[in-house]
Amino acid sequence: MARHFLQLYCSIVVTLAIVSWGQDQLWRVYAESARPADDRPSQAAVLSIVEQQLKSIPQQQWRDTVSEIAASTGLDLELMERDDLAGLEQAEPALWEDANNRMWALQRLADSDRVLAFRFADETSRRTPLEWVLSIVFYAAIALVIMLWLWPLTRDLRALERSALGFGDRNWSFDAKIPPGSPVASLAEAFRRMARRIDGLIGSHKDMSNALSHEIKTPLTRMRFEIELARSAEAKDALLQHLDHLNTDIAELNAFVTATLEYAVLERAEVALNVGEHDFTVVVPAVTESVKRSTRNDLVMSCDVADNARQVTCDAHLIETVLRNLLYNATRYANQRIRVSFEVVADRYRLAVEDDGPGIPEPDRERVFGSFVQLGARSGSHTGFGLGLAIVKRAIEWHGGAARVDGSALGGARFVVEWPVSS
Repeated sequence: MARHFLQLYCSIVVTLAIVSWGQDQLWRVYAESARPADDRPSQAAVLSIVEQQLKSIPQQQWRDTVSEIAASTGLDLELMERDDLAGLEQAEPALWEDANNRMWALQRLADSDRVLAFRFADETSRRTPLEWVLSIVFYAAIALVIMLWLWPLTRDLRALERSALGFGDRNWSFDAKIPPGSPVASLAEAFRRMARRIDGLIGSHKDMSNALSHEIKTPLTRMRFEIELARSAEAKDALLQHLDHLNTDIAELNAFVTATLEYAVLERAEVALNVGEHDFTVVVPAVTESVKRSTRNDLVMSCDVADNARQVTCDAHLIETVLRNLLYNATRYANQRIRVSFEVVADRYRLAVEDDGPGIPEPDRERVFGSFVQLGARSGSHTGFGLGLAIVKRAIEWHGGAARVDGSALGGARFVVEWPVSS
């Protein structure tokens, strides 16, 4: 915004300079053409000629002579007493303005206390109609410059207003078309991000409501069934088996609530990161080994960490959660191999997890990071709750980075998360 106001200020300054110069040039040309030298005798010449005539006659006849000259020539001449004009000492003609704002050229007559006065029209003290028209045109040009600058601003503000009103009427999209060079482009982008954020939150809450009704109701139904079977069980072994099933359902509910709460925390706007420097040559292999021991034994997990990853700036807990979720997601789809890599590329950290599974179709690669989204997993494996990758995306966004998925050289999917070194 400051840049645009600076442009307006510079435009007004340049316009004023051009207008002032042009106005001065036009007035000069007009004055020269409107006042030819041979059409208007100068005041000094008139006074000098009349004074020479008065010197050849007695002073008693000066007043009558001046009146005759004024009547015969049409010049406004008068003979005044010097006492009526205090401060007139010089012999040269002097200018004097009377109480009626009339201009006089005064000449003190030699060896006399009288002053010869010649009244003339002061063309410089008032403007002609043409000069007034020129002034109006020039200042209208300045107003035009300001209007041309303000019109796009007003147009874009009205577009913002219409979109904001539509958004307030539950039209969860921000469709204002603001040009990138507009003074309110940054404001429009802030509104657009806000609209996307609110739309995402609303969609997330809808998904959460649907997931709660499914993920909680199903274990509760199984638990009720197991309780009825436990009541009718006669053998101790059968009772213990039903209790084990109940315990499994309770563990599943607890895992779902934990994942939901973890995702809800990351969806809040006031998350505070516990940022520090960590040695990822130790952290990444340790997390990978921990996940390997707790999942399928038939998988081969490899880990490759660059040597310059000994001082990585991040929230260690969140990034560890990101890595674990990516690894657990890979174990559900991989056939035999999972590969983890971490490197520092220019000014960004890059963590990648890839597998040799079926991969993810391109139409689903953006949707897979949504909350409660579950794609088909390997036959017989539990697909989870659809929150792992959503947590990955939100956690890495809090670091100022982004997550994406593409194809892997192993044949499956390759999940990549990046965040800036300055995070």
